[in-house]
Amino acid sequence: MAKVLLGYYSRTGNTRKMAEIIKEGVAESGVDVVLKEVKDIKAEELLDYDGIVLGGPTYYGSMPGPLKELLDKSVKYHGRLDGKVGGAFSSSANIGGGNETTIMGIIQALLIHGMIVQGDPSGDHYGPVSIGAPDKRVQDMCRRFGRRIGELVKKLFG
Repeated sequence: MAKVLLGYYSRTGNTRKMAEIIKEGVAESGVDVVLKEVKDIKAEELLDYDGIVLGGPTYYGSMPGPLKELLDKSVKYHGRLDGKVGGAFSSSANIGGGNETTIMGIIQALLIHGMIVQGDPSGDHYGPVSIGAPDKRVQDMCRRFGRRIGELVKKLFG
């Protein structure tokens, strides 16, 4: 069965809550999903999944160090993630706090690995974003994002 790794870094719990809701959406699509903090993910584990979704808070317009560290370690497997499904999400303290630049940084790394990243013509185009704790709109976007990731993984890896 196809499976997705959902990795996150969260200090306040806001990004963790987003990850939990995204997990629900992936599960609703009928795909196995594993939720892990990035500190508990070894780079070689990325090879074991058909989809990889990563998220974290925005620090100075970029991803947090532990998430960047995982991506830096994944360089060892360059070319071996080619064709897998990828996605990103982020939270920040303020509107204009850098959510989109954080997501684009994560997506950039996934694309360099050759991964497939699906945009969304409705809502959060690059991936779900939250200002502070996820409100109803963010929760809906996270669930939708998870379902869309799961559906794409099923289409490609059934």
